Amino acid sequence: MTQRPDIARGGSSVLAICGGVGGAKLALGLYRVLEPGRLTVLVNTGDDFEHLGLHISPDIDTVLYTLGGLADPERGWGRRDETWACMEALKALDAESWFLLGDKDLAVHIERTRRLKAGETLSGIVGGFARHFGIAAEIVPMSDDPVRTLLDSDEGELTFQQYFVARQCQPKVHAISFAGAEAARAPQAILDGLGGAAYDAVVLCPSNPLLSIDPILRIETLRGALAATPSPVIAVSPLVGGQALKGPAAKLMKELGHAASVEGIADHYRGLIDGLVIDTLDRDHASGLRVASLPTQTVMRSLEDRERLARDCIAFSAELAERRLPSARRAGC
Repeated sequence: MTQRPDIARGGSSVLAICGGVGGAKLALGLYRVLEPGRLTVLVNTGDDFEHLGLHISPDIDTVLYTLGGLADPERGWGRRDETWACMEALKALDAESWFLLGDKDLAVHIERTRRLKAGETLSGIVGGFARHFGIAAEIVPMSDDPVRTLLDSDEGELTFQQYFVARQCQPKVHAISFAGAEAARAPQAILDGLGGAAYDAVVLCPSNPLLSIDPILRIETLRGALAATPSPVIAVSPLVGGQALKGPAAKLMKELGHAASVEGIADHYRGLIDGLVIDTLDRDHASGLRVASLPTQTVMRSLEDRERLARDCIAFSAELAERRLPSARRAGC
């Protein structure tokens, strides 16, 4: 039998797939329990948009700030010890101020925009930022090509930020599309890693499956590589007792005809995952999931919660690898 990595020492190599705040919490837990250089985070860029002439990458920046120890723990987004002089001046000019950008945050957007216009790739820029922030993990955009999440709603077509920030997720949504996904190229290093079993675990973090994970999965080569990888693939449910702790996941699932439950999450990822991590509150639903499951505490209120859940995910993945469940997934069982 193949020797598995020493989980207690963080010897596993993990690919985490995530969006913003919720996913970044688990990514931080994984980052802290794994040895340096053992974590790769593939991040949604469907939320990216241009604002005030700047290229904004909200999920990428949330992961950078979180792993770099720079995130604001009170707001849950942006940078700690932030100042707002620029936004206040913009408001005084009656300029657009619905999307808040702190002064330190603005520096990142300005430098990213400058370097993109100079011909650098988003992935190269993000890698440079990660090194600057002292992050010993690979943070990788899902593509250097633009993919934009669009929502068909009662108020017409809305971009992600219009829906999420400007309208506070209030409009009813009829469909979600991802402009540019068909032509987007996936990071070759991620495809090679999935194909070569470079990861001891692939973890779909508890991000919104429809808004944060689906943009990544709509890149055909990424979805295909994830479905075919010999590495164990697990997802962590973002729903607890049928409710999202934050954000519109449950609301959107109901509006789009999905069950807002752990069963709905399992069905959404059918054919891609070998196991689903669910909260102990949903333990009674485990037998109906048609996929291996691990009931545990998934609510991450503290740093200790994030580290404990990360260890649970690594141990669960190792167990699935020993049971050779990835082969069953590839066979469509």
